[in-house]
Amino acid sequence: MFSTALVLAGMLSTAHAYVDPKCASIAAAGPPAGYSEQDQQNYLLNYFAMATTLSPLHGPVPHKSGHGSIGIDLSAIPPLGCERRLVLNYTKTEDTNKAPVVPRPRMIFAFPQWGKWTPYGGFAYAPPIPIFDTQNVIVSVEAGMGRYFGKSNWAAGWRFHHTLMKSVAEIATPFEEGEEAFDDFYMGSTLGVDVLVSKDFDGLEPYLAVGMTDASTFFYIGDDAVVTNNTSPYFAPAVSLGLDIKKIKKLDTAVEFYAAPGVIYTGRLRLAYRW
Repeated sequence: MFSTALVLAGMLSTAHAYVDPKCASIAAAGPPAGYSEQDQQNYLLNYFAMATTLSPLHGPVPHKSGHGSIGIDLSAIPPLGCERRLVLNYTKTEDTNKAPVVPRPRMIFAFPQWGKWTPYGGFAYAPPIPIFDTQNVIVSVEAGMGRYFGKSNWAAGWRFHHTLMKSVAEIATPFEEGEEAFDDFYMGSTLGVDVLVSKDFDGLEPYLAVGMTDASTFFYIGDDAVVTNNTSPYFAPAVSLGLDIKKIKKLDTAVEFYAAPGVIYTGRLRLAYRW
């Protein structure tokens, strides 16, 4: 699925590094003014960490106390263009566009009320099943509480979320075209806090979540036994704008636009059985 390689400086001058034919004309023009190899690496490392965050996909009060849901989240990973895939001074492309979507089973449960507030917790887990030429493990948790205000159907709350994901795949392609390829290892960890507001229109509940998210990454390149460093890990706002839909009995649906400004803008979907 992921990331880039910052390898030995002496390799930068080679003429044999692989360039995707789709990117050949862009590579031939050379890097733009102000291009930074380290910034390119940092962006790619942050991109896939933020692509797998556990965003709300629900309002401030996901369920009534004593009720919950179990289903699946689908998070789109927009393919990166050549300008982001080209590395090593635009002499090589990385194989970053492996997985177009992240499927993740998820459960949410609302606990007994604490005063007027409803606490809840959630857990999501994607097992290491090979898919899209990658093998990934994603574990996510969330905890929060929310409340409705009188008969206005306005709600507000907060939530904490944390995700740890690991991926094994051939990401940093061999430096010399035709060389043997080795799997790489990528790990991303994100944690953050969101504040949520919403208004329920009889089972249609638009919501907004705004918070801060921190990302940490690790990338080991199997071809060269090099570990890349993220010198600028993401620590900035993340925003979710969505619609929580409970119009059909026993069925939860949510659609969401998710943004980590400057890194990723994407869509997410949740389908779940509600009890």
